[in-house]
Amino acid sequence: PEAIRAEMEILGQQGYKEVTLLGQNIDAYGRDLPGITPEGRRQNTLTDLLYFVHDVPFIERIRFATSHPRYFTERLIQACAALPKVCEHFHIPFQSGDNDVLKAMARGYTQEKYRRIIDMIRSYMPDAAISADAIVGFPGETEDQFQNTLQLVADIGFDQLNTAAYSPRPNTPAALWDTQISEDVKADRLQRLNHLVAQKAAERSRRYEGRIEEVLVEDVNPKNPQQVMGRTRGNRLAFFEGDLEILKGQQVHVEITEARAFSLTGVSLASVLT
Repeated sequence: PEAIRAEMEILGQQGYKEVTLLGQNIDAYGRDLPGITPEGRRQNTLTDLLYFVHDVPFIERIRFATSHPRYFTERLIQACAALPKVCEHFHIPFQSGDNDVLKAMARGYTQEKYRRIIDMIRSYMPDAAISADAIVGFPGETEDQFQNTLQLVADIGFDQLNTAAYSPRPNTPAALWDTQISEDVKADRLQRLNHLVAQKAAERSRRYEGRIEEVLVEDVNPKNPQQVMGRTRGNRLAFFEGDLEILKGQQVHVEITEARAFSLTGVSLASVLT
């Protein structure tokens, strides 16, 4: 924890405003570190790390990715709700909405547990953005099992979902199974899933219309040099007219005038936060 805080302090001194704590299973952080609390839990967890680094000077936003449902806890959600620098965005891959497929993937959780996690997040942080990853065409996946994935996506309504068709990876058991799905079927399922993803993302985006969002400016809009672009605390890409030389690295109040499935457009209120 001390090394992470020290690195964040240097980044803050260099002018960075946002830090992402990155790991393949970030919420398993600390499981290999020593120390047990009197309550019997591990002394160094992601939750404890968030509290430890939250007051690093000049760092205004903290994110973490990627989470694994197996290690996600209510205590972590409570910390995210309590700590104002932690952004209201969770990236928690589910991969499949079918329990038998999840078992074949050795994911270590059920779709019911995943749904409970999302419900818990929304109970503490109703406006939190939720993104995830999903795979279609895992060896042996039936049409009915794929339908369970579609149902989960429809029920939860993700702000963003990264999708992919399964492809064999060397030295993995599934690559050798004789239940491989044809490329045509995988392509069809991916297309259907992506259509639903875009539909649900557009529905989620509508809540931003007319709202004032904090946008951390990153770059110029490559499609419109008169506009700058950045991300909201919920990790939505947002565009508005402005001068990059003045605004880069600044947090700006932006009134959202247009909400698309995966991005927003707005008007700067000429209020630079930091």
